[in-house]
Amino acid sequence: MPGLVLLGAQWGDEGKGKVTDYLAERASMVVRYQGGNNAGHTVVVGDEEFKLRLIPSGILYPETTCVIGNGVVIDPRVLLKELAYLHEKGVDTSKLRISERAHVIMPYHVLIDTLDEEAKGEQKIGTTKNGIGPCYMDKSARIGIRIADLMDKEEFAQRLQSVLAIKNNLLVKLYGVEAMDFEPLFEEYCGYAEQLRQYVTDTSLLIDNALKAGENVVFEGAQGTLLDLDHGTYPYVTSSNPIASSACVGAGVGPTNITQVLGIVKAYTTRVGEGPFPTELLEETGKALQTKGHEFGTVTGRARRCGWIDMVMLKYAIRLSGITAFALMKLDVLDELPTIKICTHYEMDGQRVEAFPTSLKKLGQCHPVYEELPGWQCDTSKATTFEELPVNAQKYISRIEELSGVPVKIVAVGPKRSETIIREDLL
Repeated sequence: MPGLVLLGAQWGDEGKGKVTDYLAERASMVVRYQGGNNAGHTVVVGDEEFKLRLIPSGILYPETTCVIGNGVVIDPRVLLKELAYLHEKGVDTSKLRISERAHVIMPYHVLIDTLDEEAKGEQKIGTTKNGIGPCYMDKSARIGIRIADLMDKEEFAQRLQSVLAIKNNLLVKLYGVEAMDFEPLFEEYCGYAEQLRQYVTDTSLLIDNALKAGENVVFEGAQGTLLDLDHGTYPYVTSSNPIASSACVGAGVGPTNITQVLGIVKAYTTRVGEGPFPTELLEETGKALQTKGHEFGTVTGRARRCGWIDMVMLKYAIRLSGITAFALMKLDVLDELPTIKICTHYEMDGQRVEAFPTSLKKLGQCHPVYEELPGWQCDTSKATTFEELPVNAQKYISRIEELSGVPVKIVAVGPKRSETIIREDLL
């Protein structure tokens, strides 16, 4: 079964990096298929912590090819900084590959992202201001600059001159800031091109060859289902599509290559930024989850809002991506709670709601209906098998499986590689 898509089943920050790291040891290739450096993955190996933003977590395995696909938008400055960070830690990055078709985040994207978010005032989305959205906008408007363009000095000069005229007009007349000069920008990015050239290739062909050879390929999504541009809590979403079908577009492969979809889900729910959150806990339990779970963004450091696990949301994620298995993360964060709740459905105006609403107004009016389960109130971090978990923890996991109809095949009981229970091998 070569093609496995790994994605977040909630609002992102579910712990995808740890699961990618585990699967990468068994895969020949890990492919990042969307998003940009607004995503952050943290992997703990022994006592060492690795924080990654663009490069797939599989880079920690020297035999695994790691691909940044065409669906990703790349800030060369961030990517080169990340490569230097890995080199300092002694990580071999020679098997990294970058798609020629990926689009480049330029300084004007970052500036416009910042200015636009500030101009929104109370209507702000909560963007990371890394230029992700403006870069995707240029891609759709067909005025973007691709990695392939960056690799050709003459082509890059023509593309940059053309687009800079448009952007400077916008910067000066709309935002009232100074125009950007062509020459220093051109020279700076030509320098980045030379540093990245060794990694650039036709990654669609590379991935296709691996799949045809029967090799295990993991497609890694960033962010999470409810941040999907089309299917998430719009407009409080990201600028790309994290759901499973996007792996085909963002990596350049056909849908028949995908044989498994692994949804990564926390044992509770978190969200960063604005927008409705039906199961949010605004009292001490929410603060306890935030503290014990270290719920602060890898990229931004922003505190994550915390709440109980939400089956309405998870069933929606299953429907959108055809999820075939779950990896349940951070079970240990619930260790001290006397009672644990699962949201089974919503109620709105006295009516039962089982389908996740499109309207944010309606979502904000939904009240979660909970099923209560007794907690286990003991340490789960030393468990290495499902049977070693406390009985009440086993019952909690089994209830999630019953309500969702999806098996939980991986359970994380801590941040380290070793703190992982594998109930069934996926590769």
